[in-house]
Amino acid sequence: MSILFISDLHIDEDGQEITSRLKEFLNSEAHQAQALYILGDLFEVWIGDDDPDPVKRQVVHALHELTRSGVPCYFMPGNRDFLTGEVFADRTGCTMLEDVETVDLFGTPALLLHGDTLCVDDHRYQEFRRMVRSEEWQQHFLSKPAHHRIAMARQARDASRGYTATMPMDIMDVSQAAVEAVMRDAGVYTMIHGHTHRPGIHHFELDGHPATRIVLGDWYDQGTILRWSPDGYKLDTI
Repeated sequence: MSILFISDLHIDEDGQEITSRLKEFLNSEAHQAQALYILGDLFEVWIGDDDPDPVKRQVVHALHELTRSGVPCYFMPGNRDFLTGEVFADRTGCTMLEDVETVDLFGTPALLLHGDTLCVDDHRYQEFRRMVRSEEWQQHFLSKPAHHRIAMARQARDASRGYTATMPMDIMDVSQAAVEAVMRDAGVYTMIHGHTHRPGIHHFELDGHPATRIVLGDWYDQGTILRWSPDGYKLDTI
């Protein structure tokens, strides 16, 4: 059996096609997996546990069905769905992960991240991230009515799209120096992350040792899946 990794589905009320693709994956291949890891941005936005979007409720139910069948599912919040927490975990059966986690993949220690913390050259985004991850900001946001939070989220999404359209791609990509620093601190030579929507496998040298960074892609036009088994790994699409 394989351990599966996905990220960046960005599901919202307009994402029925992606939702259908995810539900098919959860009901088929994922049911045969040793474990499933979702490394952030499963949802385009998560305004809180009272989010009224029926499409998101479908996904929550599908994840619950998967974990109830006995397949462990691990969820790492991304920059879009960072407000998921204990209630989401209870409803889905997922185990929540921290921003940085180390796992053993059949003898290979690997570092898991969503990936946004590696984009250190995008100073404006990093300032925004620090703000919205603060307890004070989150309490203030969650105290507002759901319709108000939805409007705020849409406004923030539109602003983000306008901002990213004007920024050089290398600024919004991960910093190689940041990648190496995080891997060095963790003492590992394999990293898996999403966020950049640039699927690929990058080989480099870290302190004289071969190292690998695997980037998961988004699910807008197709699904990107990393399959890891005792025989090795493969980054594939569905």
